[in-house]
Amino acid sequence: LPHLWERCQPPRPKGIHMTTGQGQQVCSQEKQVLRDLELPLARREMESLFQEQPETGNQYLEDPLLRSYLKTHLPPKVLEEMHQDLERFGNRLLTQIKPLGWECEKNPPVFRQYDAWGQRVDHIITSSAWRRMKEIAAEEGLIAEAYERRYSNWSRLHQAVKLYLFSSFSGGFSCPLAMTDGAAKVIESLGIPGSLKNAFDHLTSRDPKQFWTSGQWMTERRGGSDVANGTETVARKQPDGTYRLYGFKWFTSAADSDVALTLARVAAAEGQVQQGSSGLSLFFLKVRDEEGKLNSIQVQRLKDKLGTRQMATAELWLDGAEGELISAEGRGVASISHMLNITRIHNVIGAVAFMRRMISLSREYACRRVAFGKLLKDHPLHMQTIARMEVETRGAFLLLMEIVRLLGLVETNKASEQDQLLLRLLTPVAKLYTAKQASAVVIEAMESFGGQGYMEDTGLPVIIRDTLVLSIWEGTTNILSLDVLRSLTKSQGQVLAAFFSAVQKKLEVASSAAELEPAVKQTRDAIGSLARFAQAAGSRRALTMELSARDFSYSLARIYAGTLLIEHAARPDASAADISAARRWCKQELCPVAAGLESSSYEAEEALLDSALVYEGSPA
Repeated sequence: LPHLWERCQPPRPKGIHMTTGQGQQVCSQEKQVLRDLELPLARREMESLFQEQPETGNQYLEDPLLRSYLKTHLPPKVLEEMHQDLERFGNRLLTQIKPLGWECEKNPPVFRQYDAWGQRVDHIITSSAWRRMKEIAAEEGLIAEAYERRYSNWSRLHQAVKLYLFSSFSGGFSCPLAMTDGAAKVIESLGIPGSLKNAFDHLTSRDPKQFWTSGQWMTERRGGSDVANGTETVARKQPDGTYRLYGFKWFTSAADSDVALTLARVAAAEGQVQQGSSGLSLFFLKVRDEEGKLNSIQVQRLKDKLGTRQMATAELWLDGAEGELISAEGRGVASISHMLNITRIHNVIGAVAFMRRMISLSREYACRRVAFGKLLKDHPLHMQTIARMEVETRGAFLLLMEIVRLLGLVETNKASEQDQLLLRLLTPVAKLYTAKQASAVVIEAMESFGGQGYMEDTGLPVIIRDTLVLSIWEGTTNILSLDVLRSLTKSQGQVLAAFFSAVQKKLEVASSAAELEPAVKQTRDAIGSLARFAQAAGSRRALTMELSARDFSYSLARIYAGTLLIEHAARPDASAADISAARRWCKQELCPVAAGLESSSYEAEEALLDSALVYEGSPA
């Protein structure tokens, strides 16, 4: 205890020592320090705070999990070519993209509503760094790569890996790329009709002068995720077959995009519109005409956001904007679902990228920062904390890679029915779970820098702010949890059967590895618990299932991520870190939905208590 107490004492002024026999010297030195403190600042000798800034290198070369995954799964020829491209891209991230990303943060968009003569111009002014980021996205084929399909079903994975490396350095430009990818996917799903061929070519171009980005204008004043009841925008058909759109878009990310997809209700000749999701249709529109003038669109204001400040998010009035109906009338939600699936996967990419970036910086800082007489990396508790974050990030990364692998198979018509069902289930599961993981990990990682983690000029708070939106974008945790339940109902349980089958097959491969035996057993026990819950679900009331939705989705995420970690650790050349990560992941509660569900009446009572707890003492 005395030794521990000495270590916890605050340091004395430099030059003052408390060794035996030096009392007179100490007294003299202390008096000198006090005299110095009374002197004017200019005459005082001072030492400024100095800590070495954590610096990482080529993010591709410094990511052993990524490289081992690619080595395990890619055909040798594809691996060789991708390796060269990713190493080159990793260098470009350091030399060009990282500085541009910081410039985007320091120079956010500005809205100029009127010119000097009072004319309304509604001009959103973006920084030169933001515009250069768009050019780089085209040059690197960050959208094109997925649609050229140079590597067949592995092309989507190639794109995802580049976006994963790009995202945390992109200065927010990963968001417009997500919507651009989604728009291209919608057009491709429609068979690339002649009227949209030009738009598709622009959205997937590698030529910076030809490349377009797309917006996704869905959120209106009355609703966010509830587009069926919240969409008020009306489309009126014109004599030439085009449509004019009238309505207010409350939240439009990347408002400086070239084109947009949006939902609207087609008005009948008498002016009536059909309510509900069956009344929604999907439209394509250009934001500006050939002369650069807005397409009967008024920008009301830019949103003042907690994060993603580098990107222009606006409120827009559509006052007769010309649009093209691209879905069957009343089939807008079904058509735009292709976009939502892509943007949700991009959300997962961003979540994993931010986690990896913060851990890379934390790990590097631990090798430089000295505290209590030794480097942070030599403090066991500090390393335990980073290791726990690493385990979370590894599970999220493998979940991302699995979804992208499945998407690549679906896009090249190589997917089995089980692959398609898994993709339908895992997309919302991965989006909701990794977003929550990312928020927890980046905030935990901020602590590893002490007070410096809270300083704006370190760039670390930017990562925190930009991460927090991921649990809101593309559907909140609860909205997506209900979507997971919906996938079970619509498929009549087939998605869950595909889930169990895939997990059992992967565990079977790893069952012979002695060091993974505890993890395999824990995962199989969790599967048993989940299966029992699913079997009893048919007899449960709708309220009970809704209250279980979040825990059910978490259970799916933890079990599947754990299975992927076990599978990766069962490779012949698996590292000690691979094995440790799998074992540690599986020690947590893998099936939280199985806990506390003794009866459906218990859940109904809990729902009443929830309301009482939340609104105690409130007029509500």
